[in-house]
Amino acid sequence: MRSRGRLAVLLVSLPVITYAVVGGFMGKAIAREDSYQSLRIFEDVVTLIMNSYVEDVKVDEVMHGAMHGLADGLDPDSAYLTAEQVAAFERRDQNGPADVGLELTRQYYLRVIAARDGSPAALAGLRAGDYIRAIDGQSTRDTSVVAGQQLLRGKAGTPVRLTVLRGNAAEPHAVELTREARPALPARGRLAANLTGYVRIAEFDRQTASQVKAEVGKLTTAGATRLVLDVRGTAFGDVEAGLDTARLFVPDGVLTYRQDRGKEKEAVSAARADGALTLPLAVLVDFGTSGPAEVLAAALAGNDRAMLVGERTLGRAARQKLVRLPDGSGLILTHLLYLTPGSEAIHEKGLTPAVVVERAEVEFGQQPSGDPALDKAIESLGAAARPAA
Repeated sequence: MRSRGRLAVLLVSLPVITYAVVGGFMGKAIAREDSYQSLRIFEDVVTLIMNSYVEDVKVDEVMHGAMHGLADGLDPDSAYLTAEQVAAFERRDQNGPADVGLELTRQYYLRVIAARDGSPAALAGLRAGDYIRAIDGQSTRDTSVVAGQQLLRGKAGTPVRLTVLRGNAAEPHAVELTREARPALPARGRLAANLTGYVRIAEFDRQTASQVKAEVGKLTTAGATRLVLDVRGTAFGDVEAGLDTARLFVPDGVLTYRQDRGKEKEAVSAARADGALTLPLAVLVDFGTSGPAEVLAAALAGNDRAMLVGERTLGRAARQKLVRLPDGSGLILTHLLYLTPGSEAIHEKGLTPAVVVERAEVEFGQQPSGDPALDKAIESLGAAARPAA
């Protein structure tokens, strides 16, 4: 191998080596011979591409592809960001204050986790599981979740065009949405059938726990004797706000464990004043239930405080951090996991409901008729309340 070629490989490989060291995922293993062997192989592969590929190769493009591949091999929320994407991420505006109300994951292409209630995306008929094949004509095949969210953000009133594929449809749908800035969505309650209170939580913020408590109080006054919390398609907000809401229903016990790399897991437990709401409880979940809603559902089910009804959840209960690299690029790395009260991982595994109700498949632009999951939750709560014969 020519010395000049080795020098070039060393220079362009520096971010990868930094990734291995700083990211922590190789950690102490970097000192082992097998890790050195992997890095030597990587160097050989890059040099072979430079010296043997049929056309001249732009090594920085090859290295960017390698960095993307390394991050893609971790989980959908970990990502390699260019220097420009890092700058936008650190500004936090990510191209503007408005969006279309989508939460995304990555599965070959970008995929919808949830469309926020009342958002442009929800009103256009997008739903959990839809694939976003392109944004403004740009394929999302190699687009990270962070980069995808950046592309969706912008100034209020500006358009964005999505190419959407649902299920096994042969042809995608072209959807044009207008970005808008929307205020936080409060928890809302109503009295459903059979004296069952129903509370919809569309997102979690600092006010959610107090809003839920107030709504349940109103429903109890109106005669509710049991309660359904609906967190289907709820992927927005802060995990700590989800835990604050769980405290309303759990008088004692572990709500979740936080597992950070290289540290002992940390228990988050109910406190003395928790558990004020005592109505029998069911929680509606689906593929779009993730993040704070998923941690809430795990806390309630894990303490035998609620039955979960609906579909298996996504499995997205973790915290990420940005690690900057010497050339200004960076890595978004998952570094902390939230576990169930039984110390089981939620991230990339999800929660299986006690009562499974599959979501009805509908054509793009159509709305499902009825709400079988809510009906089943009401039925199950009623059956649980009846004395045994």
